[in-house]
Amino acid sequence: MSQKEYQGLLQVASEQVPFGIYAIEKQGYAELRNDHCQSNTQLKNLTRQFKSAGYKVYANGR
Repeated sequence: MSQKEYQGLLQVASEQVPFGIYAIEKQGYAELRNDHCQSNTQLKNLTRQFKSAGYKVYANGR
């Protein structure tokens, strides 16, 4: 998959998750997720968990 296709896929994933984490990435590995959050605190805690494991986190906040 080319970088342009990957960015397009991230854009589509972003539109599907209005408030939460839609993708994580680490050393050439990317995983699309569908983690909807109920509060900013929940989103921050989930983001911190993935970042502490070394992932780059793609999320939409309020």
